[in-house]
Amino acid sequence: MAAESNTAAPKNWTAKITLSSDALDLEKGVFTWKDPMKIARSLKHSADTSTRRKSTPFRSAMSMLVFYINRAGSTLDPEQKRILEQAKDELRRLYGRGELVRNKK
Repeated sequence: MAAESNTAAPKNWTAKITLSSDALDLEKGVFTWKDPMKIARSLKHSADTSTRRKSTPFRSAMSMLVFYINRAGSTLDPEQKRILEQAKDELRRLYGRGELVRNKK
């Protein structure tokens, strides 16, 4: 019989990715925070300091944010989704990509 680990394994592979990205060391609970700017700054810091990412810092940070939004799907609280969408805009601004911000209705 295999030895049991003291830590529980994430139920879904998406949870594992979010918890232990190969490219970024994310702060605990970053996607649950209520401040879009704080989320964006944290992702930017993680991407800028990573030595394991395979793409540009901007692309790595944005990819992780979009990945989380897409994988959470309909289980993501609408208010938190709005905050994360705002974090995408803040991330673009932090990286000087403000011209890519889409029009919101």
